[in-house]
Amino acid sequence: MLKARAMRTIALLLALPLVACQTPAPKPESPAAETKPATDKASLHMMSPPVQIDQAAIVSALVKKYGEASRPRAERGVKQVAAYWRPQDGDAEAARAFISESFVNDEKQQDALLARFSAASEQIGGHLLEIGRALRSWSELELGPQMDVDQLFAGLDVGAHLSEDLFSSKLAFVALLNFDLPDLPEMLVKGPGWSRKQWAAVRLTRQFASRPTGVAVASVTKAQADAESYIAGYNIWMHHVISADGRRVFPKGMRLLTHWNLRDQIKADYSEKEKGPAIVRQRLIREVMERIVTQTIPQGVIDDPRVDWNPASNQVTISPSDEVETEQMQSQGKRPTSPVISSDREPDTRYKVWLNDFQAARRLDADSPMGRTEIDRHFALDDEIPEERVRSLLVQVLDSPLVPRVAALIQKRLGRPLEPFDIWYDGFTEKQAEGELSKLTRARYPTAEAYKKDIPRLLQGLGFTAEKARFLDQHIVVDPARGSGHALEAGRRSEMYSWWGPGDSPHLRTRVNPDGMDYKGYNIAVHEMGHNVEQVFSLYEVDDPLMSGVPGTAFTEALAFTFQHRDLEVLGVARPNAAAEHARALKSFWDAYEIAGSALVDLDAWHWMYEHPDATPAQLRDAVVQIARTTWDKYFARVLGAPGNTQLAVYSHMINSFLYLYRYPLGHLIAFQLEEKLRGADSGKAFEHAASYGRVTPDLWMQHATGKPVVAEPMLQATEAAVQAVH
Repeated sequence: MLKARAMRTIALLLALPLVACQTPAPKPESPAAETKPATDKASLHMMSPPVQIDQAAIVSALVKKYGEASRPRAERGVKQVAAYWRPQDGDAEAARAFISESFVNDEKQQDALLARFSAASEQIGGHLLEIGRALRSWSELELGPQMDVDQLFAGLDVGAHLSEDLFSSKLAFVALLNFDLPDLPEMLVKGPGWSRKQWAAVRLTRQFASRPTGVAVASVTKAQADAESYIAGYNIWMHHVISADGRRVFPKGMRLLTHWNLRDQIKADYSEKEKGPAIVRQRLIREVMERIVTQTIPQGVIDDPRVDWNPASNQVTISPSDEVETEQMQSQGKRPTSPVISSDREPDTRYKVWLNDFQAARRLDADSPMGRTEIDRHFALDDEIPEERVRSLLVQVLDSPLVPRVAALIQKRLGRPLEPFDIWYDGFTEKQAEGELSKLTRARYPTAEAYKKDIPRLLQGLGFTAEKARFLDQHIVVDPARGSGHALEAGRRSEMYSWWGPGDSPHLRTRVNPDGMDYKGYNIAVHEMGHNVEQVFSLYEVDDPLMSGVPGTAFTEALAFTFQHRDLEVLGVARPNAAAEHARALKSFWDAYEIAGSALVDLDAWHWMYEHPDATPAQLRDAVVQIARTTWDKYFARVLGAPGNTQLAVYSHMINSFLYLYRYPLGHLIAFQLEEKLRGADSGKAFEHAASYGRVTPDLWMQHATGKPVVAEPMLQATEAAVQAVH
């Protein structure tokens, strides 16, 4: 995960119809039988109202002092200060005195002031990011046995009070007084005509579009850390997941993280030569997913290989001692001293954690005049694209007449009616069986260090020159992850003064099993490396650190997808050709179609929580299950059957990533549009050209990279051509 929150304010640095459910979900508990989450007013934190300031009088004084030409800037600056000035900042007279002393009218002085803020912001944000990354290391990396204190360190945010400090020191007000703070509609209209200096100033002020208290920021940080810890430990030992007829159908030692590894195992089984066993495994994983979503999964089977579990009957039994992966178990994860031999379900923990995310986010609502909900902040402040625009792009894919045509093609290839898990069909691109590919990756990458050593070669295979590959390699750190792979950006170059020391580097977290990196891990690592390369370019090669990054997470996901799509090519087992291009178009379309559904479920669930702020975990569970079923029936049941399926709600991002999923389908569309430019011998140069432009609005960035705004047509047109070519 990336920079979604970092640009909001420095202080915040930081799918299918289930074939019939054999064991029905439990009936919703009565609200009276469950303790509701606390929502006292003090915990939600209501900001004091702004001090009433005589703006007209202050503006008149500034105009008298600096001339009529200063009026537009004075009016806007005073208005911006007044919107955030609270009693703790001083009374109306204190505000007047501050504005009189701090208004900068001279253009050269304004430039110097902007440069000061640019350098300071880079240092503050960059160092806080590094500290947070370090404190989460014991929780997120394979650094030996975990301790209870690790989670306390992971939840600590040493910059939790930074935003308060920046406002109380008046630094935030200096920025708000002297530089414009536009809302999203103004940015969309005027942004294309702004200079780079104007864009840098906008990036500065939009850091202060929210004024969160330290309590609110710390609450969000803790909720994120707790959610990440919950998901990182949500592994299923597949050798101990028994088929309905009592057989073991997965190899010993297979420990799959939900949802990522479960989904990827479904994908991997499409390449298996023995279709009978493969489809049994796929159906079984689908049952596991359903149990997770409906919270009918027994608590004792989560990350514990000492018990066997039959999802069809939901029966839990002790596993024979010779079947238990004792040595592997001792080196991975943590669990009770004794196994839990019970079918007692997980007590809606998944939805309790999700509600904790929501309640933490609510603490920021009153402090965000330009984004009164977490949903608003995501679209208006983080991604700077209207929610309606994003939804329309997703529905354009979901409702496309291409869906049944591509589904028919998949059905013909499989030679059977489609089932719910076929939403993750992965047979468009021909590749070796998962096991064979894993033999290659395990041999090449026995450790995280081995992958690190191979980065220069991989980057040259992706179109970068040897010199540029070395430069990028010097700025990427590879860490062994406990959970799924992910990328962590850097935020500090330290190039203004030599005594500030060397700059920071992005980190690639990748999961390497004791026997080496399997193909799933390799595929994820290539994707995360794409993030890292973007992060290097968008920090070290952007003209002002205030503009570092890309427009939103969907864009860095898109750039990472352009790497991931070529993973077999750089592994040396595939070559690009016309047939491969058609296959890539079909895969991109089907991937976007699949995750667009989960993205809508995620969005609708957050809207539901805001409409029901006092909901219990059981009520949220019931709501999410219903939302997932409704979305499935509307967009998926027509081609995959099984009306009422809940599988769209299985994504772990919903729990640990605060409204992240819509960025993936958006990223697929952006990636496809970008890949029209990121091809051939100059693909590395084109990637650099796009990634180093800096953070402007999405359409403006895409115009620079491709000559068009963000649209779905390139993917849809390529998919149409691919369907015709295949037929």
